Amino acid sequence: MTATHAIETNALRKVFGDNVAVRGLTLTVEQGEVFGFLGPNGAGKTTSIKMLLGLVAPTAGAAWLLGAPLGDRQTRAKIGFLPEHFRFHDWLTAQEFMTLHGELYGMTTETRRQRSAELLERVGLTPFRDKQLRTFSKGMLQRVGLAQALLNEPALVFLDEPTSGLDPVGRRLVRDIIGDLRRQGTTVFLNSHLLSEIEITCDRVAFIKHGEVLRVSALKGLVTGETSVTIHAAGLTEDMAAGLRAWGQDVRVDGEQVTLAVADDQALPQIARYLVEQGAALYAMTPQRLSLEDLFIQIVGTDGGL
Repeated sequence: MTATHAIETNALRKVFGDNVAVRGLTLTVEQGEVFGFLGPNGAGKTTSIKMLLGLVAPTAGAAWLLGAPLGDRQTRAKIGFLPEHFRFHDWLTAQEFMTLHGELYGMTTETRRQRSAELLERVGLTPFRDKQLRTFSKGMLQRVGLAQALLNEPALVFLDEPTSGLDPVGRRLVRDIIGDLRRQGTTVFLNSHLLSEIEITCDRVAFIKHGEVLRVSALKGLVTGETSVTIHAAGLTEDMAAGLRAWGQDVRVDGEQVTLAVADDQALPQIARYLVEQGAALYAMTPQRLSLEDLFIQIVGTDGGL
């Protein structure tokens, strides 16, 4: 485990009976970055997070959080977590809910009161702090859940679908809070199906499918720098497709059509020359700047987690 890594996993695997939920998760997350975790439904995202948090025991593999192996109690005290489906004690008020979690963290009364007041104000719930959670809307519950995830001033925060149930104002609030955490040096591990939120918020992203990491990339270069190229040509071979990897990634061949992602548009004439020299009959090359959604489909495919 490298000291600069907030998270490191090595072939982390989880099997439920005959179902392989996570096949072999290997990735690293640097300290202080906002890391996006992307994949279709059933890709193993939530199971992976539960393994990292010690809520589900891995079948095989190893992982470290903040330099310590999974299960280290001192490290757990430095972690915050907002689950996708929070089971709230709905008979408690928002203030009582924060007090309960502060006591579970072993916080002093003074620190607990101060942090609770600050965070309820930050998520816009100060006027509702004495209201029972059963009276809260889904968006308000999501806000108080986010507040509790930050109560212990964590070094590492796991946010599983943090904008679920939030209106545009609430989503903006979450983005602002994540920005504050980044500036404070807090590592954020973000699982969201809202690609637009990931695109705005994250530094790097991992694309996973069937419990395996397909690709990890810096988001800035991934979205603003890459171009998807669709090539129509006769006589394409597997060897030609393999040769195209010298200029790009995610090379896919379908009959007389091949697609790939290139980092520099200036590579297009070189690609055309290469195909012609290899004996292909080149009909057309169509470049298109990629959005995160385009990249998701290109990397993960259109069949989702099936």
